[in-house]
Amino acid sequence: MHDEFWHGAALGCEADLAPWLRDHGSLTQRIQQRCTRFAVRGVRSGLACIAPDEAALLGVAPQHLAWSREVFLYADGQPVVFAHSACARQHLRGAWSAVRGLSNRPLGALLFAHPLVERKPLHYKALRSAHPLYRRAAAVLSNPPGRLWARRSLFYLHGAPLLVTEVFLPEILRLAKPT
Repeated sequence: MHDEFWHGAALGCEADLAPWLRDHGSLTQRIQQRCTRFAVRGVRSGLACIAPDEAALLGVAPQHLAWSREVFLYADGQPVVFAHSACARQHLRGAWSAVRGLSNRPLGALLFAHPLVERKPLHYKALRSAHPLYRRAAAVLSNPPGRLWARRSLFYLHGAPLLVTEVFLPEILRLAKPT
């Protein structure tokens, strides 16, 4: 079944992955607490075409360029999350100007440290191999599974939306439990 919609619940998600998907805190911080070495490796950052559903959420006209950043989060040398963020290009000069200079620093550190950033509810989707985010996330996997769970939410700063999508890779389940 091809499902193009994101849902307010992660129905059908494996029990061991559910706590990762449903956590409303900083994913970056949660990963850092469970590994010795944490790293962000950039894939691309700049103006790009984004998916039509993303453009609609951000108020970007279809086929117009938006700012987009894609990175992998690594824990102890293993990729555990593929993160994709996007915002309207006009917000790069205003509310979200700090995202342009992140380089290999985590976006989560910026989002959760700013007292005026507001996070909207999480939405979930099991991505299949036909989905563009699945293909980009699975690029680092030698044996990709049939689906990868993702979550996304909008963050607002001064009324400007930033969409953050996180695709969870199988290695996330190998991270140590918190002590």
